[in-house]
Amino acid sequence: MTKRNPNPDPEIFELTTTRKPEADADTIVLQQGGVPLHDAVQDTLQASADRGAYHIWTIGCQMNVADSNHVAAELERIGYRPTEAMDEADIVVLNTCVVRQSAEDKGIGKASNLKPWKRNRSNRTLALMGCMVGVKPSPQLRARFPHVDVFMPPSEPGPLITHLQQDQIAAESALFETEQIAHRHAMQDIVQPAGAGQSIRHLAVNGEAAVTAHVPVVYGCSHACTFCIIPFRRGIERSRPVDEIVSEVRGLVAQGVREVTLLGQIVDRYGHDWRNGTENGSLPSRQPDLADLLHAVHEVEGLWRIRFLTSHPNYMSDRILEAVRDLPKVCEHIEVPTQAGNDEVLARMKRGYTQAQYRELVDHIRATVPQVAINTDIIVGFCGETDPQFDETYQLLADLKMDKAHLARYSPRPGTVSERRMEDDVPEAEKVRRHKALEQLQAQVCGEINARLLGETVELLIEGQHKGKWRGRTRQNKLVFVNPEDRAGDLRGRLVEAQITWTGPWSMQGRYVQERSPVEA
Repeated sequence: MTKRNPNPDPEIFELTTTRKPEADADTIVLQQGGVPLHDAVQDTLQASADRGAYHIWTIGCQMNVADSNHVAAELERIGYRPTEAMDEADIVVLNTCVVRQSAEDKGIGKASNLKPWKRNRSNRTLALMGCMVGVKPSPQLRARFPHVDVFMPPSEPGPLITHLQQDQIAAESALFETEQIAHRHAMQDIVQPAGAGQSIRHLAVNGEAAVTAHVPVVYGCSHACTFCIIPFRRGIERSRPVDEIVSEVRGLVAQGVREVTLLGQIVDRYGHDWRNGTENGSLPSRQPDLADLLHAVHEVEGLWRIRFLTSHPNYMSDRILEAVRDLPKVCEHIEVPTQAGNDEVLARMKRGYTQAQYRELVDHIRATVPQVAINTDIIVGFCGETDPQFDETYQLLADLKMDKAHLARYSPRPGTVSERRMEDDVPEAEKVRRHKALEQLQAQVCGEINARLLGETVELLIEGQHKGKWRGRTRQNKLVFVNPEDRAGDLRGRLVEAQITWTGPWSMQGRYVQERSPVEA
């Protein structure tokens, strides 16, 4: 399955901030038998109390944003502080994406351009992370970027933390060659795996906490669509324990978050890797699925909204749909990509369903969840796609009238099945034509859907300001701007009602009506 951003090209997140370290926050005093360590070693350890600044550059999907937040939490735990200025940083982490060629090119360019930054101060640390690195960095990648100090697989901050602590570990082992080796191992063990917690302070350059956050619940993917590179870069599917996810959500709420999006390459397969081989393949009752997880996260106090993405048509169960319908905090917003509207193309993509089955699923979702918004993904110009086959995709979108369609032109990703075994035989000019045709169709469809809301009152979670107006989203994830003159005061992070006064295909404008934020205990 393709991972995508709301825009055709992946967004670049380069949002960091600075903060003053707390006094004596990480002063380290180690002793052996009540005797202070040698002064030189003590100096080495105390130097870690004010270690310096870090800067994280992130490109790609929401999973990458969450991974960067996990890295930030680990760096802050050992004494580093965030900075928005890369030149002031002692550590730079580049979190990369290779789903689109444009994203991969930006990551390569960023890594290459940092050679002077590294050369100017040899004690700086440059780390490369994400899908460009993959589960295991290749010798070719290491050879291409010899100035990179650490190569980190997706969702794994451990290699960077270990690299940064190597001087401290060496200093300790010099004095405690035998007795303190257990202590050293204990220090390494406390490096939290990705998913144990997130810090979102580096995302708030203006000092304000984020209102929304993304929480990975399934790492990797075991479905292996022929066009998708994710299984090769993020490994097999691994679901996180429910209590660990709930704990992370509580931590985010404590930092001011009011909405979380549960992430997975195929999020509705949450818990499927825990199957115990029952005869009919059903999920044992003692093992949680996504519906169970939604119920558990729903109980977190102070959390107002829950979303999840991205789903696969084959795993969208009635239990999940009923949870969306019945749980007040779960938004009526489902991302379920079709990728194509022709059965032969779907088979070459190894999607596992037909056009008719996808149509039935969309009808079933709409019948089960009132006022639901359904979004999809489409790839045009996949290997062997003919004009008549594309016409079926066009007709599918015209018939189903999805709330949003994320469109992409096929480009082969190195190592995928389609790149190795299929011919990229649709000319680029034809891919562009098909892409534009669907763009025009979807603009018309979205315009018609949003126009139905004119004059209606909708609930918004206000995320911030944009060009002087408050920016918020409906439960269906539709973007609405509200004039600040309609209501004095700060609306950021508040639930409000707004009456829609103007609609377009991609956003709407509204007039503030009243606040709907829950009363805090």
